[in-house]
Amino acid sequence: MNKRKPDLFAVVNGLVMLLFTLACIYPFYYVLIVSLNDPLDAQRGGLYLWVRSFSFENYKAIFQTSELLNAYQITLFRVIVGSVLHLLLTAMFAFALTKKHFVFRRFLTWWMLIPMYFSGGLIPTYVVMDMLGLVNNVMVYVLPHLLATFHILILRTFLNELPAALEESAVIDGASDFSLFWRIVVPLSTPVLATVALFIGVFHWNDWFSGFTYMTSEDLWTAQNVLLKIIQTNEASNIASISKMDAGFKATVTAESVKMAMLVITTVPVIVVYPFLQKYFVKGMMLGSVKG
Repeated sequence: MNKRKPDLFAVVNGLVMLLFTLACIYPFYYVLIVSLNDPLDAQRGGLYLWVRSFSFENYKAIFQTSELLNAYQITLFRVIVGSVLHLLLTAMFAFALTKKHFVFRRFLTWWMLIPMYFSGGLIPTYVVMDMLGLVNNVMVYVLPHLLATFHILILRTFLNELPAALEESAVIDGASDFSLFWRIVVPLSTPVLATVALFIGVFHWNDWFSGFTYMTSEDLWTAQNVLLKIIQTNEASNIASISKMDAGFKATVTAESVKMAMLVITTVPVIVVYPFLQKYFVKGMMLGSVKG
């Protein structure tokens, strides 16, 4: 009996995909091993496959910063409150735009689209935030990001694809717009809502510019701002260590090793959350994608 020879294309394709996967994974692995290696030993180089001198010094240098715990609390507040309010208002806004009998539908569509292409600029935005009392106020992390045009377009496109018979039957049964939204639209929109939640959650988690621009008090900084400060401090200390080497000064961490540890700290939460949203993410992007 003749054995079937393996398909050459399948073998080559499998090898190419394996190499591509390794190329994507290795940078994260490299960051991890450098962050877990002794900082001074890591300066020698040659770290490619495993940790040469295991140490938690990089993480100790970060978590010993007194402001970091408070900064993470502000970050969690921003991610949770900002994401929930963003999802609620974006979904309601998109739902309203799908109603052809809604009087302000055309006006709100243009009101939403114009700022997508034209911005007032940084200085006018800062002046508006200051007039609203949002400078040095934690709500500046939430209120300016309650709506996003791109997310509204995704949700509106998804809602337009829902069968009209669902709404018609609900209206015949006496359902109001609020009942229709909460009992039918929201449960059916789980995939696209999860997609938008991932987008806005990652934005809130990674954003450092808002704290840098609107916060003069370091007590109101997010984790990203504090971690940026730690990088700058360690870079300065490394310069000082070079100038004081003759005096016996010895640095315990390096700016490069602290950067690696910070990348792990800021990336791991997103990696942990992503698998729970992945099954909704692909479906939501396909169903809610903007069609030309």
